[in-house]
Amino acid sequence: NIAILENKDKGELFVSMPRYRSNERDESNGVIYKDVCNPITAEFREELYTNILDAYARIKEPEKEETQKQDRTREMPEFSVTVTPYEREGSNIKGLARIYFENSFIVNNINIVQGKEKIFVSMPSYKTKQVDEQGKPIYQDVCYPVTKDFREKLYNEIISEYEKAKDKSNEKARESAEKHHGNPDKEKDKEATPFR
Repeated sequence: NIAILENKDKGELFVSMPRYRSNERDESNGVIYKDVCNPITAEFREELYTNILDAYARIKEPEKEETQKQDRTREMPEFSVTVTPYEREGSNIKGLARIYFENSFIVNNINIVQGKEKIFVSMPSYKTKQVDEQGKPIYQDVCYPVTKDFREKLYNEIISEYEKAKDKSNEKARESAEKHHGNPDKEKDKEATPFR
């Protein structure tokens, strides 16, 4: 879902990263679009966009393309994850996550979803105009892990961070309730203590 577009005024190509239309409006009542995934450093943005445009140019002019293919073994990229637990009545979404790759690229809009038996990770996707055999809308992935090993590592990390964040959130809620309403266990002890 990375688009290569042409600037009509300058006739130059540019890269547009995946984004979605939000419900928000700017000062002039224009629609605000939000990024799904994007580079977060100028250096990486320049490197990524240059590589994308170079690859596009090679496809447009195949006679110039080198026929050599490089056999490269890829290491899994370094990443970190942030998760925010999310509880809403009637929703099966239990958390929202972000992935930061090598402090250069971010992927937003990752959902932690409650399935029938366990929670699972849902990568960013959008609803297409197509429907399946049952008449349900078909969703298209925006970005996703391409190897089984990396998918397992990434999804396990997201779920682990979700569990930690949920535990931390529950602990804060418990402390807040005790602060405002007292600790029921301590109150029980007070009642059992005779006054003299």
